[in-house]
Amino acid sequence: MPSQRSVMDLAYEERRDLAAYLRTLSDADWQAPTLCTEWSVKDVVAHVVSYEELSVAGLLQRFARGWIVRANEVGVRDFAAYTPAQLMDFLDAHLRPQGLTSGFGGMIGLVDGTVHHQDIRRALGHPRTIPAERLERILPAIPGNPRLGAGRRIRGLRLRATDVDWQHGAGPEVLGTGEAVLMAMTGRPAAVDELGGPGQPILAARLR
Repeated sequence: MPSQRSVMDLAYEERRDLAAYLRTLSDADWQAPTLCTEWSVKDVVAHVVSYEELSVAGLLQRFARGWIVRANEVGVRDFAAYTPAQLMDFLDAHLRPQGLTSGFGGMIGLVDGTVHHQDIRRALGHPRTIPAERLERILPAIPGNPRLGAGRRIRGLRLRATDVDWQHGAGPEVLGTGEAVLMAMTGRPAAVDELGGPGQPILAARLR
């Protein structure tokens, strides 16, 4: 039976789980690298919350400062002076997405929170199983999102999750867990070796 819970509720739960996990990390962990190139754990957390209290005018200013394509880096720099404790306080105050991350009923916050949660966990060697309910809501939103660039990575391929009910596209098949498929679609090479199927070498070459 399809879930009756809103995307916003799922985004809140994902951020709540992320906050609980972050509280288990050491000071050294906060400075460790993640799957996001050149971003530490602290930087990734700063990115996750950096759009929460940004007005439209503030967003335009950020775009101007970062030439649009570097806007995320500008947001991370704006939070650079925050300590991990201060970032946690800010995240705790914004577990339910607000502002720009509340867009599309909270889908922006849900996707961003889930992918970056995995960016941290995978880099630190702390795997988890993402609740199926969240994956089944996130996966259909990825291929058509121009900001994520998944469309060009998966063009001409058929993707199929083996642990949740989702498939997309036509062509040589790429299959694996929903989490690994999600991470590969969003450009994380670390996940591609966990995938199989005749289309896997094609996707791997595109990611590498």
